[in-house]
Amino acid sequence: MKEILLNIRDGFAGSTPLDLLNLALGVAGVVLMVRRSLWAFPIGLLAVSVQGVLFFENRFYADATVQVFFFAALAYGWWHWVRDKGAAPELPVTRQSWRGRALTLALAGAATVCGALVLARWTPSVMPRRDAFIAAFSVAAQALQARKRIENWPLWTVVNLVAIASYWQATMAFTAFLYGIYLVLGLLGWREWWRAMKGATPARG
Repeated sequence: MKEILLNIRDGFAGSTPLDLLNLALGVAGVVLMVRRSLWAFPIGLLAVSVQGVLFFENRFYADATVQVFFFAALAYGWWHWVRDKGAAPELPVTRQSWRGRALTLALAGAATVCGALVLARWTPSVMPRRDAFIAAFSVAAQALQARKRIENWPLWTVVNLVAIASYWQATMAFTAFLYGIYLVLGLLGWREWWRAMKGATPARG
């Protein structure tokens, strides 16, 4: 346990100001999304922009490219949540049909397989299947979040669990710790959005 705590401490100590800004914006964006606040979108746009710069500077070009999609999805989500709420205080939380869920899983699964094959063949990725899974299902979760579908939170939960296990196995306790924060926030988001869908809680902030 002491070794793990030291790893986490060293991770914070070795972080650049841009790394810490990325963490702060990322956590703030998720907290605001849990609360269904429109402020989640401008904060989220800043967060993925910073993350894109970090990935690009470290030559993770595929990860940097995914941030472009996240930026577009957040911009669309902001527009959709404002435009389509009509006279209501907020756009309601909804859920997919069984057909929609099956299609989402099928598309994300196919993207995972294709991405893993590409990464294994043309990149030095040490965990191509993990990388492809996290990328594909993160894209699916972000798209569902933009549509204010409750299913985005179960997808984020699975993505975070896979990331935690992968980084823990790679003895990257600091990174696993960060994904643990996102896991807890995602579970809170799942609960809060479920209550909102049932009409129990209004949006905050």
